[in-house]
Amino acid sequence: MSYPPVPAPDQNRSAGLATQGARAVTAAVLVLAVTAGMWVLELVDAVTDHSLDRYGIQPRDVGDLPDIFSAPFLHGGFDHLAGNTVPFVVLGFLAAWRGIAKFLWMSLIVIVVGGLGVWFTSSANTLGSSILIFGFFGYLIGRGVFERRLPDILVAVAVVAIYGTLIFGVLPSDPRISWQGHLFGLVGGVLAAWALRRRAAA
Repeated sequence: MSYPPVPAPDQNRSAGLATQGARAVTAAVLVLAVTAGMWVLELVDAVTDHSLDRYGIQPRDVGDLPDIFSAPFLHGGFDHLAGNTVPFVVLGFLAAWRGIAKFLWMSLIVIVVGGLGVWFTSSANTLGSSILIFGFFGYLIGRGVFERRLPDILVAVAVVAIYGTLIFGVLPSDPRISWQGHLFGLVGGVLAAWALRRRAAA
C-alpha cells in the first residue's frame, strides 16, 4: 500500500506564511475599502448640506432604530472622520487579519450592541465610527483573554500599549463626545470575542 508523501517542514512553513500573507492582504483591502467609503460618504454629506447626518442614531425613536446600522459609517465633519481614520484602520486590520467571516460577525455584534446602547441611553443624535473602533479594541483584548493563544495575547498587549488610553473615552467627560457609543461599542467587542472564541476540543 502506498501513502502520499509527507510535506517537508519547509513546505508547511511556506504554506502557512502564504496563508497568513493572503489573509493580511484581504484584511487590508477590506478595511481600507470601508475607510474610503466613509470618506466618500462624508464628502457627499458636505456637499449636500449635511443631509446624511439624519441617519445617525436618534435616541428612543423607534422609527430610527434601523439607523444603528448607518451611524457608525457617518461622521460630524472631516475633522471627526480624520481623528477616527488611523485607529479604525489599525485596529480594524488587526481584528480582520484572523479571518474575514469572523470579523464581519464581530462587527455586526458591535454595531447592534453599541447602537442599541446609544439608542437607549444617549440624549443626542449620535454618529461616528468610534462605536466600531472601541468594538475592535474590546474584541482584540477579549480575544487575547478568551483564546489564550500566544499570537492573540501578543496582539492584545500591543493594542493596550498603543491605544490603552482609549479606555478613558468611556467616561462622560465631553458633552460633544458620545461616551455611550464608546462604552457600548467596547462592551460589544468583548461580547463578540467571547461569542466567537474557539471552543476547546472535547
